[in-house]
Amino acid sequence: MKKIIFLLCTVCLINLSAYSQILKPVTWSYAAKKTGPNTATVFIKATVDQGWHLYSQFVKDGGPVKTTFTFPASGAYTLVGKTIEPKAVTKFESTFKMDVSYFEKSVVFQQKVKLNGKTATIKGNVEFMVCDDKQCLPPEQVEFSIPVK
Repeated sequence: MKKIIFLLCTVCLINLSAYSQILKPVTWSYAAKKTGPNTATVFIKATVDQGWHLYSQFVKDGGPVKTTFTFPASGAYTLVGKTIEPKAVTKFESTFKMDVSYFEKSVVFQQKVKLNGKTATIKGNVEFMVCDDKQCLPPEQVEFSIPVK
């Protein structure tokens, strides 16, 4: 009898885990455009699911984890300036007890680069955090590799 109950519990747990889903409310896409013989702009686009928001690069300390781009040193290119973003929505969030800046639906970040040759592959990662009106997901890091031709 104990074996049957154990078996039924195991089957129920397996079925339950099959219906659970991992939340991934942000999809990243990448492109690059040459703007001169030795210059290019890299476009990093976040598409955010309905009801969720992605935080700006310029969130003050004490709030959510801000979006951060990291580009390791490379002999193929040099960064020109900082990664730029469009104007974000800024609102008071009671969860953090402060004004925070964020994006909904989609946002395109841009990074200018100087190429040391005719082509390069821009590598890096983005760390970000997203929330909806009920929950915040833990910060996540995504690596990217963007060819410039």
